[in-house]
Amino acid sequence: MPDLKALELLVAVHDEGSLGAGARAVGMAQPNASRLVARLERDLQQRVVVRRPQGAQLTPVGVMLVEHAREILAATRRLERAIDALQGQTIPELRLAASLTVAEHLAPTWLTELRRRHPRLLASMTVANSTVVVDQVRRGVVELGFVEGPEPAADLPSTVVARDELALVIGVDHPWMDRTSPVGAAELAGTPLVTRERGSGTREALDAALAPLEPCRPALELSSNAAVRASAVTGTAPAVLSLLAVADAVHDGHLAVVPTEGFTLERQLRAVWRRDPLRGAAADLVSIAARTGRAPLP
Repeated sequence: MPDLKALELLVAVHDEGSLGAGARAVGMAQPNASRLVARLERDLQQRVVVRRPQGAQLTPVGVMLVEHAREILAATRRLERAIDALQGQTIPELRLAASLTVAEHLAPTWLTELRRRHPRLLASMTVANSTVVVDQVRRGVVELGFVEGPEPAADLPSTVVARDELALVIGVDHPWMDRTSPVGAAELAGTPLVTRERGSGTREALDAALAPLEPCRPALELSSNAAVRASAVTGTAPAVLSLLAVADAVHDGHLAVVPTEGFTLERQLRAVWRRDPLRGAAADLVSIAARTGRAPLP
């Protein structure tokens, strides 16, 4: 079946008298219009337009198509108006879930841009660790999730939208403030840390960075970045957190970054969803997030 754009072009060629004028009437470049007519003729195995010095003339097949095309295009416009009316009566919604680092430091900017594209959209976001976010996506509680884990969920479509760097940080009264050598993987694995809980993207990234070593028991295990950071500031123990989560404390002199060597403290931030293809506002939000390419580091 001819697509609607081809039918619209054919009607315009009939009404305007030339392929160039018809293309302009439908907002199409003439080379694209020529290709569209050629594809239509190839699909139909019939000539629909004959080009003459004085302009374009429709063949009998082309005239027959135009007669039917006018009815089809009019019906399509009526359907579009009906859909617009229905959409005007409902408020579009998007349910999201995001891990703490994404929710606190990246998602607000993304959602502001999404709001510009979809002014009527009602977006709601729950905040949880990455394991819970994946579970909510899997069960259909939310349409889209953002997680920090190093490995994607095998049963869910996903894409990397940004990269995030983690840092080993200490309070300014910690003994490591006087050290001149970087901390290696074995030493870090043997050091009790203030950590996030299991299931968080930060904890998974730390465990992956230290594999195959088995880290010792944490000094404290806490469920928020803010609590981990506050404990590190007081000198309880070193901590590994996203640079996004500690940038202000480092800038203000409450925390210091300790150099490391022999392992990489970096992770991927992913969008995950339940069913392909992702559409509408959810697809736009993933596109907005992916434009960053890398989380803005301090």
